[in-house]
Amino acid sequence: MTFLEKLRSASRANSSLLCVGLDVALDTMPTGVPRTPVGVVEFNRAIVEATADLVCAYKPNLAFYEALGPAGLDALLETRELIPREIPVIADAKRGDVGHTASAYARALFDVYGFDAVTVSPYLGRDALEPFLERADRGVFVLCRTSNPGARDLQDLSVGGEPLYRVVARLVTQWNQRGNAGLVVGATYPSEIAEVREIAPSLPLLIPGVGAQAGDLAAAVRAGVDARGELAIINSSRQVIYASSDRGFAAAARSVATTLRGQINRARDAGVGG
Repeated sequence: MTFLEKLRSASRANSSLLCVGLDVALDTMPTGVPRTPVGVVEFNRAIVEATADLVCAYKPNLAFYEALGPAGLDALLETRELIPREIPVIADAKRGDVGHTASAYARALFDVYGFDAVTVSPYLGRDALEPFLERADRGVFVLCRTSNPGARDLQDLSVGGEPLYRVVARLVTQWNQRGNAGLVVGATYPSEIAEVREIAPSLPLLIPGVGAQAGDLAAAVRAGVDARGELAIINSSRQVIYASSDRGFAAAARSVATTLRGQINRARDAGVGG
């Protein structure tokens, strides 16, 4: 099964475009959870068990695990194993390097850790992304219009009369020869999401930036879904996993995830119906 097939299957089974980011920092762990790599796995297990029927994907950001050293990487492996196999897992790694190094990154993320998809940077060009793209069964989400305030420093630069993020979107549609490429576009820029969707009508869009980054959820959903109301992956991390700081954190995470899924579905239905 390809990443895209798994994504569609999970999204339809759970009636969901919600992706939960498993971005766990020790200093923000709820009361009663050990602030150790072992505690990270315990925390993630509770979050996954509470939300697995509400999501289309999970997305751990590797930085939080790498920061804990070898034990953190073990926690990442264990976290990947506890997620049900029918739900895709996106490694938020933002990799991008020369070809032979990119090949090693691809082997690590896809073969060692078993991720279904990865985020990558386009800055080094196509040859740096080819080791990821050649894995036709895995998803490759290319940074396009990111959600952070400094995105405009580079992504708005004019290239041939249009902003760089639009050029990236066009290039990725050309590089999508195996049908496994996608784009990362931030919920904080809904008008740009609509532009990217117009350029890439059939690519999956990974859309972070709702919740803590205050992106417009409804606008992002309406702009991001394809013609069938699919292929938008709306990521929320801190809003879900840190819904409560006490021992009831898993139930609180489920409550927030349920609300988010409902809000996303209503926005999707309104957009597709309109």
